[in-house]
Amino acid sequence: MLISFSLRNWMSFRDSAHLSMVATRERQHGERIPRIDKYKTRILPVVAIYGGNASGKSNLCLALASAKQLVVYGTQPDGIIQVEPFRLDRKNLELPTFFGFEILVNETIYAYSFNLSRTSVLEEKLVAISSGTEKVLYDRRKDQIQMDRSLQDDRQIEYVFKGTRDNQLFLTNSISQKVDKFRPVYDWFKHSLEIIGPDSRFEPFEQILDEGNPLHSFMNEVIQKLDTGIVRLCGEKVLIDNIPLETSLLNKLKEIVTEGKAIRLVSRSTNDRYILTREKGELVAKRLVAYHSRDDGSEVRFELKQEADGSLRVIDLIPAFQVLSDPGSSKVFIIDELNRSLHTILTRHLLETYLDTCSANTRTQLLFTTHDLLLMDQQLFRRDEMWITERNHDGISSLVSFSDFKDVRYDKDIRKSYLQGRLGGIPRISPIGGLVGMTRSEQGRRANG
Repeated sequence: MLISFSLRNWMSFRDSAHLSMVATRERQHGERIPRIDKYKTRILPVVAIYGGNASGKSNLCLALASAKQLVVYGTQPDGIIQVEPFRLDRKNLELPTFFGFEILVNETIYAYSFNLSRTSVLEEKLVAISSGTEKVLYDRRKDQIQMDRSLQDDRQIEYVFKGTRDNQLFLTNSISQKVDKFRPVYDWFKHSLEIIGPDSRFEPFEQILDEGNPLHSFMNEVIQKLDTGIVRLCGEKVLIDNIPLETSLLNKLKEIVTEGKAIRLVSRSTNDRYILTREKGELVAKRLVAYHSRDDGSEVRFELKQEADGSLRVIDLIPAFQVLSDPGSSKVFIIDELNRSLHTILTRHLLETYLDTCSANTRTQLLFTTHDLLLMDQQLFRRDEMWITERNHDGISSLVSFSDFKDVRYDKDIRKSYLQGRLGGIPRISPIGGLVGMTRSEQGRRANG
C-alpha cells in the first residue's frame, strides 16, 4: 500500500508537496478503511484529486510514473536521468528533484527516497520501520554509503555498491546483481504500483482473449451491464501479414515469439488490440473484437475502431477495477483522468462497486484525478479522501486535502464551497474580450447597441 508520497522541484511542484494516505480521525465511512494493526493506523483505500486545468494533477501522476520507471528499469550507462525540474525559476534548474515514498509491503513499512539531478543520484535512502523503531538499511550520499550493522559485512553488497553508476539507483542495481535483501521494495514498484494515463490501454488484454481466464468471463459479464451496447468481447484469428506494421518489425516479431510467450500489440490509429502467440510451432495472431445484439437476437461483429471512446475506456478500466476488488490483491492504481469519456453515473458506479468491497483487511488502493464535480460528494468520499491541486500566480503547484479546511464539515455541501472558490483549485479566468466575461444584461446591452 502507498502510505505517502512526497516530491519537490518536479515540473510545476517547485516546493515540497506531500500526499498522505493515512486516515484522519474522521468517522465517516470508517467501516471500509483498511487497518494496519501492527502500526495502529488506518490507510485510505481511495483518493480523488481535483483542480483546475494545468494545476498539477497530471504532473503528480507523471512523478509517480517517472519514479517507477527509474526504479524498475534504471538508466543506460551514459543516459540522462529523466527529471523535469521547475522551469519558471532559473535557480531551480540547477537544484535536485526529490521523490519520497512510504509504502507497506507484507505488513512492513519502508521509507524510500532519492534526490536526483539529470546526471547523478545525489542521495538515496531506504529505511525499514517496525513497531515505532526505524532501521536505516542504507543511506547513500553521492559516492559514499552507510549500511545497517547487519549488512556491513556483506561483501556482495559492498561489491554491488562499488559497481553502481552515478546515474543509477543502488536499489535497482542491487536487484540486477541478484541481491535480494531489498527486493520487497523493488517488487512493490514493479508489481504493485500501476499507472494508467488518459490514453493508456490495458496491457494484459490477452487475458480477455483467453476463454479459460477468469477475466474473460468477468469482462463479458460486466460489459453487458454498463450500457455500452456490447454483449461480449472475444478474439478472432487474423492473418499475420494483415497486421498494420512495418515489414521489418513484423519479421522481427515473428522471430522472437516463442511457445508460451505472448506479444501484445496496440494500433494507435485504429485502437485494435492484437496478440501474437506460437501454438505447436505455428505463429498465431488474434484481434480483440466486440459483438452487439440485433433486434432479432442475433449478433453483429464490431471492430474496436467502430466503438465509442467511452466504450473503449470502459474496456481498459474494468480489468483494473476487477483487480482492485480482489480481496487477495495489493495493487495500487494511479489513474489520471479517470472519468475521461465516461458518463458521471458510470464513473460513480465503478467507484461505488470498488468501495463496497473495501474493509479493514483491504490492501488495494485507487488514486485518481478528475474534473467530475458530481463525484465531489461526502456520501461517496470522506474529506481526507478528497484533495486539490492549485497553481498560484508564479506557476507553483500545491497539494491540499479537504480535511485541512476547518469549515468543511461532514454535513456540508462541499461542492458548493469548491465552486465558490473557498477551497481553491478552480480556474482563474480573466475576460477575453467581446461578450466573454459579461453578464447577460451587459451582453444584451452590447448586442442592442
